[in-house]
Amino acid sequence: MIVSVASALLALLALSLPVGVVLFLLGFGVDWFFSAFPLMRGLGQVVYSASDSFLLIAIPFFVLLGEILVRAGIAERTYKALDAWFSWLPGGLIHANIGTATMFSATSGSSVATAATVATVAMPQARALGYDQRLFAGAIAAGGTLGIMIPPSINLIVYGFLTESSIPKLFLAGLVPGLAMAAVFMLITAVLCRVRPELGGPSRHASWGERVRGLRHLLPLVALFAVVIGSIYRGWATPTESAAIGVAMALAIAAANRTLTLAVLIEALLGTVKITAMVMFVIVGAYFLNYTLGAAGLGRELTAMLEGLGLGPYGTLFVIVALYIVLGFFIETMALMIATIPIVVPIVAGLDFGMSPGDAKIWFGILLIVLVEMALITPPVGLNLYVVHGSNPGGRFSDVMIGAVPYVLAMLAMVGVLILFPSIALFLPNL
Repeated sequence: MIVSVASALLALLALSLPVGVVLFLLGFGVDWFFSAFPLMRGLGQVVYSASDSFLLIAIPFFVLLGEILVRAGIAERTYKALDAWFSWLPGGLIHANIGTATMFSATSGSSVATAATVATVAMPQARALGYDQRLFAGAIAAGGTLGIMIPPSINLIVYGFLTESSIPKLFLAGLVPGLAMAAVFMLITAVLCRVRPELGGPSRHASWGERVRGLRHLLPLVALFAVVIGSIYRGWATPTESAAIGVAMALAIAAANRTLTLAVLIEALLGTVKITAMVMFVIVGAYFLNYTLGAAGLGRELTAMLEGLGLGPYGTLFVIVALYIVLGFFIETMALMIATIPIVVPIVAGLDFGMSPGDAKIWFGILLIVLVEMALITPPVGLNLYVVHGSNPGGRFSDVMIGAVPYVLAMLAMVGVLILFPSIALFLPNL
């Protein structure tokens, strides 16, 4: 059954069908070919159960939060402010790309939205100042992936919902690895541009007056992040309530910058509806698929297969990591997470890594997010690569792919570090 379901999944995705439709079709197929019971009769209850959750209301709120900041032109102001602070480093504007992506990751919760925002603002600068198109575009694609690691993260909310894990703990667990990856991305950029100065464009220096004036565009985003995450961490608000507070603050920031118009609000609401509908369709489809797979015994079959390998906890984990790396080449990241989490996470939680099952779920969630980030910048399905390429008319897709390679290697290194030192992810949640 494992081979049949995996083959059918890849075949249906190859037909360019919507991911949600693919998941429902697979569920119907599993019911028809592998189940002795009429699982279709449970479809209505499964669909209702998958969408009847107060926690999921946080998703449209966090999407709307990011949409408001993007549509109101906050990204361009942030980019200019960070350019003033980072332009002296080897690589100059490339560091501003990563810095802007990091700050918007702390507000939008979406990797693709973060990459699209930064690419739209930054790519014209690359052509005007003579930066190497490959490294410049690759840094934007990689920086955009931080949107699903640094809280608030839509993917972490989905993971917590599917595994019944604490969303505040997941947010805290993703903070240190997310900021560490941002720092490593900047370090890699500085080293490459020091070794090959032609990659980094002209050297530019801003005055301290320009830097200080730019802080007025950065401090509101820092305050927004502190209120949203701080209210969750202190127990003053649930993730859904803090997301609503964040939307109110985003509206206030846009109004203070005099960019909050009716057109901006309508565009933000339409963008939120589209993204939320897509996410919920995938979640409901995956719930039905997982319901049929569980009833047909795929979980037991997969567990028996992994135990039959006799690899031990870390050997089994390496097999799972390799599986996610391979699947990440071909399957859209949200679909990859939702379709596999209910099957894989119980297996990982049952392995002996010297931690409680609850901590194992939190730790593996962050490890999984790094693997999903890698999938976002590896072809042929890496969405961030296409987003950045689409923002660079006349550029070659291969340039973005090549430019992202150093950052993919950094993510692989982060996977190894998280496996060797789980406390990097668990330190803040257990503090």
